[in-house]
Amino acid sequence: MLSRQSTERQTRIDRLQQRVQQLQSQKPEGLRAQRSQERLLQTQNRLLQREQRMQQTDQARLQRLAPPPSAERSAAATAAAQAAARGRFVAQFRSNDALQARTALMARENGWAPRHAWRHGHRAAFVAWLGPVFWPYAYSDIFSYTFWPYAYDPGYWAYAYDDFVDTVFWGTDSPYSAYARYPEPGAAITDFRARGRASVSPQTLRQLCGDPDKGVTAWPIAEITRAVQPTPEQRALLDELKAAAAKAADVFKESCADSYAMTPPGRLRAMTNRVSATLEAVRIVRPALEQFYNSLNDEQKARFNALGPNVGDRSQPQQEANAEAERCGEPKSSLTQLPIERIEAVIHPAGKQKEALDRLSTATKNAVEKLQAACPDDVPLTPLGRLEAMEKRLDAMLQAAALVLPALDEFYATLGNEQKARFNTLQQTASP
Repeated sequence: MLSRQSTERQTRIDRLQQRVQQLQSQKPEGLRAQRSQERLLQTQNRLLQREQRMQQTDQARLQRLAPPPSAERSAAATAAAQAAARGRFVAQFRSNDALQARTALMARENGWAPRHAWRHGHRAAFVAWLGPVFWPYAYSDIFSYTFWPYAYDPGYWAYAYDDFVDTVFWGTDSPYSAYARYPEPGAAITDFRARGRASVSPQTLRQLCGDPDKGVTAWPIAEITRAVQPTPEQRALLDELKAAAAKAADVFKESCADSYAMTPPGRLRAMTNRVSATLEAVRIVRPALEQFYNSLNDEQKARFNALGPNVGDRSQPQQEANAEAERCGEPKSSLTQLPIERIEAVIHPAGKQKEALDRLSTATKNAVEKLQAACPDDVPLTPLGRLEAMEKRLDAMLQAAALVLPALDEFYATLGNEQKARFNTLQQTASP
């Protein structure tokens, strides 16, 4: 009975998610119509969240009623959990500091923009998705991290790499989420409970996608001006930098999705689109920032470098980069082997499907190697050096995507309808 109820509830959840996506994709004209749409969307989201909570309760009851696993199965599950926890870019950051992991998890779960996290006294975390938008704060993250790397979680880029690979195979509710929702050292991956996609209002999406250079994602132009006290010549260069920042923001307006990508190839394309826009923004801003920064005298540069929120230890980024570089070369089994093994177990590919999956496996390994090569040996001491490092990392992400996408398209095209449905929701049908 419980199993049948859970299946029926999942059907209702799917219908509600489709309804939410349809509402988010609509663009009503007029303030009254927009407000009506927002009220309806809020109602649908509340219904969806209630069904998801009840589904979690049903699943917990099913687990309590299930027979206890054998010792052999328990040992295998523990081994798989440990392998998944180790084989990640973020592995070295996961167990160093439980309190730091909890605060980072809080920032991620709440989908906080950097400035919001800083107001709470927390370092900013990498937020992978906000509604249907991948890397929602990409514009703010890239340039804020350029100025203030110590105000970000130490494993920010490690988490970004993990999420980039994870989402292709597992979707936005991965049981192997980069922050590993179990911040206490040694906690089991099997403790995962899918939270569901975070709801987001059309107004929030319009803010992120239509005006990324305003509000919470604004450049700190006023702070820079107060800190360096520019001369008239320098002020003209700062104005050019401000104009470049606004131009860079424009490239994000076309990279925001207004509906969820439901398939693995669709998710990868959505992510690639955002990363490509971010890289273009960096290349727009970098010449103007270089001209302005080079015009400053040593005292002004020192004050520029000291900008930022009063969170984090400014002496740590170098040590953290060294730790990251040391671990980058280690095998990333949970990013390469684990998803392929799960696909085989759930989809049962045969013949040409198996051959295509082998090629996807090879492409994924090569893509992860591209990301490993982008791990820095140190944290550059100047904003210009950090922006150059950003460019390298973003380019590596695009190269990784370019390696995986053709193989992913080829494999997906070989699947039947039932197999595609299972692959699209792999994180729901394949437990760790």
